[in-house]
Order: sequence, then C-alpha cells, then structure tokens
Amino acid sequence: MMFKIALLISFVCSFLSAAPEYTIRFSHVVSPKTPKGKAALFFKDKLESLTHGKIAVKVYPNSKLFNDSQVLQAMKKGQLEMAVPSLSKLSTLVPQVEIFDLPFLFDNMEHIHRVMRGTVGNTLKQLITNKGFIALDYWDNGFKQLSSSKTPLFSPRDAQHQKFRIMNSEVLKEQFNAVGAQAEVLPFSKVYEALKSHQVDAAENPLSNFYTKKFYEVQNSLVLSSHGYLGYIMLMSKSFWDKLPKNLQKDVKQASDMATQYERKLAKEMESSYLDKLQEYAKTHPNFHILRLNKNERDAWKRDISIIYPKFYPNIGLKLIDEVEKARYQ
Repeated sequence: MMFKIALLISFVCSFLSAAPEYTIRFSHVVSPKTPKGKAALFFKDKLESLTHGKIAVKVYPNSKLFNDSQVLQAMKKGQLEMAVPSLSKLSTLVPQVEIFDLPFLFDNMEHIHRVMRGTVGNTLKQLITNKGFIALDYWDNGFKQLSSSKTPLFSPRDAQHQKFRIMNSEVLKEQFNAVGAQAEVLPFSKVYEALKSHQVDAAENPLSNFYTKKFYEVQNSLVLSSHGYLGYIMLMSKSFWDKLPKNLQKDVKQASDMATQYERKLAKEMESSYLDKLQEYAKTHPNFHILRLNKNERDAWKRDISIIYPKFYPNIGLKLIDEVEKARYQ
C-alpha cells in the first residue's frame, strides 16, 4: 500500500514539474513548408528543450489565429505572444523600416545581412522595442519576383494599368504608381483568391511564397526580377517578455539565435529548389512561363522605380541610407 502511495506521489510530482509555466502563442501567415514555417517549429522545439518544458510554444501557421494585418494589435492586447510579420507591417509604427522596401537598394543577401548586423539593424530593433515589442532577430524570405495574369512584366511599360497586390507599405504603393500601375493592399491569406478572381492582376513575391501558395495556378508569367527584398522580424510581446525571469529570457534569445541561423540557411537552400519545381511545372503547363530580365530590362526597371527614393528620405533618414551604402563595400 505504501509503495502504491509513493508511486502515485512520484507520478503527480513528475506531472506537475512537467507542466509549462508559460505558454507562447506564435502566429504566422505562411505555410509550415516554407523556411519561416519550418523555423517557427524549430524555435518551438529548441525553446521547449532549453527551458525543460517551462515554456510551451504553440505555433499557428497559415493565418489560422490572426492574419498579417491583425498580429501587432493582437500582441498589444495580450492575445498573442509572438509573431514574425514582414518588416513592411511595422512601417506605420516605425517608418524607418521602409528602408527594406526600397527597390534595388540591396545587392544580395550578404549585403542585407551586413546591414542587419550593423547600425541600421540595431537602430530599427531599438525603435521597435520602444513601441512595445521585443525585436529578437531578422528572418529572410528572399528577393521578390514579378508575376502577372496579363502581360509579362519585362519592362515598366508592361505594368501600366495592371493592378498589383501589395503589402501595406507606402514604398510599395509608390513603386507601382511610378510605372503607371495600381496597387491594392490585401492580407496575404486573401492573395490567391484575389488573383484567381482577377480582383488584382499581378503581384510581387519571393519564390517560396509563390510556390507554396500555388500562385502559379492563377498567374501566366513569372519574371525573375529580384527587384526588392522581403524579410521578417521575430517579435515578442514586451509585456510577456517582462514576465519572464532572466534565465528564461536568455533561453528565448538563444533559441531565437539558433532559429534565425536555421531559417536563413533554409531560405537560401530552398529558393533554388522552388525554382526547379516551378520550371518543372512550366514544362507541362504551356500557359505558364518563367522569364528572366536581361541587363537592359533590369536597368529600365531600376531607373523608373528608383525615382521614388527621395520621397522616403524624411521617414527613413539619410544616415541610415548612408549606412546601407557603407555596408555595400565592407
């Protein structure tokens, strides 16, 4: 009898010690198969392991909990502890993040990562923290490509009178207005249906979003323009962060660092895989074409949409622009 009681007490103690002390609801808007989706699960596994179960992480992909226009408010209201929104989503709170939306500003991913590690990245993190969020780190998606169900977008003239879906960003709105196109802000979860119904004609997406959301089913052409960068920022609610003891904050940061390295590696590796899959699809679907800009076509796009830069100097600040230029040659 005493043995059974001791066994029961041991079981109850084990159960109680395994119960999480904190729960993180982690929302994002993309497929679990994307680099961001995989990295969110990686973060969950690492943090739960590092904290020995004291923190539990519940990941909600594909806008199942909140869409991309709702997450920041949900975090403010205490309805959500973590999210990885696109940087554009923070532009109304921190206009300086618009620097990452400027077209043709960055040479390659190495250039972007130098910018994120330096003055620009650290300045933006602090500005975001001042708004009530803990900015943990930057995640990659990749460079954006142009797609359309109408005329393939070889030149700025081809964009005239087409309607583009964009994220909520003044830079992106001005980018397409500069070439005579219309821009419509839509949540990412609504893009497929908007393209299918011709509510919008065209879009800009990295290959991971274009492939995993099957936009190739509702677009006739994909032009490999690499004209702009799409990145994310890993955020935690500051009110939740402040509840955590220092040792668990340290674990969150360690898991975040590990997930960031994992996500960036995946983003780089999977981009070529997505392109291979899209090229295979194109072989059996003659109405879908993948096209590349030549140097003259790319220069024409750069010339016509880079004219918007001065409009955003007051918001971004020339000092941050100069830091991007310095990082180009480091």
